[in-house]
Amino acid sequence: MIIPALDLSGGHVVRLQQGDYARKTIFNIDPISRIANHAKAGAKYIHLVDLDGAKDPTRRQHSLIKQIVKSCPVPVETGGGIRSAFDIRNLLDIGVDRVVVGSMAVSHPELVRGWVQKFGANRFTLALDVRLTDGIPYVATHGWLKTSNTTLDMVLRHFLPYDIEHILVTDISRDGMMKGANNSLYAVFSKKYPQLDIIASGGISSLDDIKAVAEAGAKSVVLGRALLEGRFTVEEALKCWPDA
Repeated sequence: MIIPALDLSGGHVVRLQQGDYARKTIFNIDPISRIANHAKAGAKYIHLVDLDGAKDPTRRQHSLIKQIVKSCPVPVETGGGIRSAFDIRNLLDIGVDRVVVGSMAVSHPELVRGWVQKFGANRFTLALDVRLTDGIPYVATHGWLKTSNTTLDMVLRHFLPYDIEHILVTDISRDGMMKGANNSLYAVFSKKYPQLDIIASGGISSLDDIKAVAEAGAKSVVLGRALLEGRFTVEEALKCWPDA
């Protein structure tokens, strides 16, 4: 599946380079109209990142997300600073299809497993952002500000018995750099965990990059900066993806 993404901060559409809030680009784009255009072009799902909420949960852009979800003709997933069942219920109640959980899946896996049991595995996407050390992917937390001692494999093994399916994996070193995705990472984990919807993210800059991600075995791909910069369209991306 091709999944257009928008990162939101201060009510604006933005992009960070490698998760660095000091390296932020602001785009003069209305998020509601941009998402409507993506859906009209054939996108069947939208990914929203609340960067303010990721950095400080008290600054969650709840009203903006509510407006977007209400106006969007296709399902939306979103996250950023999810810390409680209350946060999850608030997002589900405004129509969010899946809640994206990141740091808490690493720091408090027992709590997150409880959320999965309470709300259902189909209401979650685990966002596992990694930095590679000696070829081993370690999961970053706190809006990419910290790197844990927990590997991607360790997190996945925690959640497989709970029927979690959607796993968004981002190589931070590639994100926003427009130098291609880490396809070797996706190839390894798609082969190791064929039951999972491995969602690729980070570094996509061309249609060839999209084709390479599909060939690596990822079942979905999130597209952010490349669409914002007009490097290709949603329609062109859909033509590159099997069973789009």
